[in-house]
Amino acid sequence: MRSSILASATAERAGSAWRQLNRAGQATAELLATLRGDRAALAGALFLLLALAATLFAPPILADEARRIDLAMRNAQPFDPNLPWRYLLGADSLGRSILFRLLVATRNTLLIAGTATLGAAIAGTLLGIVAGYRDGAISTFLLRLADAIMSFPSMLLAVLVLFVFEPGILNVVAVLAVSRLPIFLRTVRAEVLEIRQRLFVVSAQAMGAGRTRIVLKHILPMVMPTVVTLTALEMAFVMLLESGLSFLGIGIQPPEITWGLMVAGGRNYIGSAWWVAFWPGLAIFLVAAALNLVANWLRTALDPAERWRLGSSLEVS
Repeated sequence: MRSSILASATAERAGSAWRQLNRAGQATAELLATLRGDRAALAGALFLLLALAATLFAPPILADEARRIDLAMRNAQPFDPNLPWRYLLGADSLGRSILFRLLVATRNTLLIAGTATLGAAIAGTLLGIVAGYRDGAISTFLLRLADAIMSFPSMLLAVLVLFVFEPGILNVVAVLAVSRLPIFLRTVRAEVLEIRQRLFVVSAQAMGAGRTRIVLKHILPMVMPTVVTLTALEMAFVMLLESGLSFLGIGIQPPEITWGLMVAGGRNYIGSAWWVAFWPGLAIFLVAAALNLVANWLRTALDPAERWRLGSSLEVS
């Protein structure tokens, strides 16, 4: 008798898990269908996939070639049919292939921006939920901390911190994450203040549900669409910040390569070899534009009140 009850309970749990997996698959399929219907967002997503492919495969294959110096090819012009294909986008002042350096630098640029943004999103979301769900001294302290950080422009704060501490990947990621944390904290707090007044949260409290269960089951799923959209937008901004720091010489240091460093290396040759700074600058612009296009699509696709604009009946569980 007991074994049959256990078997029945196990089968019921397996069936429930399968149904949830099936609903998640259907939601993902419909989400991708809405993406195909938005040509601008689709183009942005495809470009980001290409950048991700370069992040994964270019450094192991092309790292040595990207650092190879050939002074005979110094400031070689792009699209010259007489040159090897590795100089398709030209060469820099040391004769290094801009194409290979551009591909290899994708990893550092996107990895730093992505790590800093993800760290800010996780910490800011957790602190924002605490500040929004709990009143009193804790909420006040978190808000004052966010105000103190936001009182400094992000670039100025990063410059001050990196001027005191040694420039490096970890320090750059940390200062960029801290500089964007208040954006997530204040945005999530505002959402939580509104969500906790809704009927389903009040009903859960009346039925005796604990704070942890209410946050994990009712509040967190409601704020995640906003966090996902904000993360995509902030990653574009953080990438521009990192490029600016590298351009100023206080971000990532050689022999590491980032797009910002490549722009900085070509600033003295704008008049004679414009392509040295142009191609990495164009890459920064295209990735930032692609992230903004995808973020705009996510904002509409994940918001039930706006989803009709995509012509979809998508249900996000």
